[in-house]
Amino acid sequence: MTVIQCIDHRANWRLRRLSGAIVALLVLLLAACEQPDDELDQPPADPIERSAQDRFHPDTLRQGGQLVVVTRNAPTTYFIDRHGRPAGPEHDLVRDFAQAADLRVRFIRRNSVAEILRALETGDAHLAAAGLVVTEEREQRFLAGPAYQEVTQQMVCRRNGRIPGSLDDMDGVRLAVAAETSYQARLRYLRDNAHPELSWITDPQASTEALLHRVWEQQIDCTVADSTIVALNRRYLPELEVAFPLGNPEPLVWLLPEAAEPLRQALLDWHEQATAAGRIEQLLKPYYDHVDLFDYVDVARFRNRIENRLPELEPHFREAAEQHGLDWQMLAAVGYQESHWDAAAESPTGVRGIMMLTRATAEELGIGNRTDPVQSIHGGARYLADLRERLPENINEPDRTWFALAAYNIGLSHVRDARRLTLGLGRDGDSWAAVSEVFPLLAEPEYHQNLPFGYAPGNVPVQYVQRVRNYEDMLREMMEE
Repeated sequence: MTVIQCIDHRANWRLRRLSGAIVALLVLLLAACEQPDDELDQPPADPIERSAQDRFHPDTLRQGGQLVVVTRNAPTTYFIDRHGRPAGPEHDLVRDFAQAADLRVRFIRRNSVAEILRALETGDAHLAAAGLVVTEEREQRFLAGPAYQEVTQQMVCRRNGRIPGSLDDMDGVRLAVAAETSYQARLRYLRDNAHPELSWITDPQASTEALLHRVWEQQIDCTVADSTIVALNRRYLPELEVAFPLGNPEPLVWLLPEAAEPLRQALLDWHEQATAAGRIEQLLKPYYDHVDLFDYVDVARFRNRIENRLPELEPHFREAAEQHGLDWQMLAAVGYQESHWDAAAESPTGVRGIMMLTRATAEELGIGNRTDPVQSIHGGARYLADLRERLPENINEPDRTWFALAAYNIGLSHVRDARRLTLGLGRDGDSWAAVSEVFPLLAEPEYHQNLPFGYAPGNVPVQYVQRVRNYEDMLREMMEE
């Protein structure tokens, strides 16, 4: 390829990315229009009468009404997934409660914490599920539901930028936080009680995610964010660095209007049952179990190879994925996990190429040259699609794809053993969240000796799936930038 061809190729690639972003936006807009009635992002026609407790009683809500939940659009709360469906930790928890209480639910989205709290006070919502903690000021205005997750507030700055060692080292640091947040309340407390020189800028419009992006772009030095938000965003913005925590872990809760005690009691009952059954942990696990693998060098290398290696490979990933009913970015993430998109890669065990196919698999797929990028990508896509097809029909997406990824890594036989063991332990063998917790037991004799295919290093496929999902999420986010 000549220099001119390479430049043209990269220009065309960026143009495709821009066109793809526009198409993706249209798809999301259409998907939003096609959401079921109880997911429409609209407030109820009439404000909720906060003074009447019966308006918040589950029995009343069942009689032709609906539970109105205010949230915000973020990866830790509520978003539309790549299939055009509502998703997110808060969304899934609320849906579980609504199902248990036999309630229809409507989500309304607001852009800031201030707007979310205002929606509760003005009667636009029965419940706020938006990654909130209880502050002294909020305790005076609202009721708090049960705690479902712990987070730690963190001072977040930028690698190679101004990184204070503690609050005593904040002189000259450009610090900004979102308005009416628990971060602002914590900073006020710290300033009034121990650090009178502490100062910051409050932004009434920006979200926490937007401020993290400003730190990454070096528009400000630092901001404050919950540990969960930081963990998710560091995958896309690897130069973000946690300087120090701003206190001990604290619980996330849902907030309700003061008149909503009947609804609060229903939430407490649901929470007790869901916790005992392990459902809350199971609902949160898909969103967070793959984010602890952050490595700055790895993420920085990944960003570099998106720019320098992916342009030539992307058309082949797209074509192969379309032919076999796969998501191309997921397929590309598999390729990166396997070889870092290196066509000449070879492991000590003899697997080769971008998709790291064995000689036997390549022969079965009719691939003559495993180091040929096009053959390798198409062969890997066909093999992965075949594994997914061979799984039982009752395994639904996205679990179906995650099981197929595990099989790509360790073989379908061991995946079947892991599902058998999971079922034998009284858990859901069709749920990747459940099976991924049981999989490591295949390395222990007391468990694997009674399984058809015996020993397997069960932690390896679990980490493999985590890494592929992590790369897929990062790729999707980085390309949207």
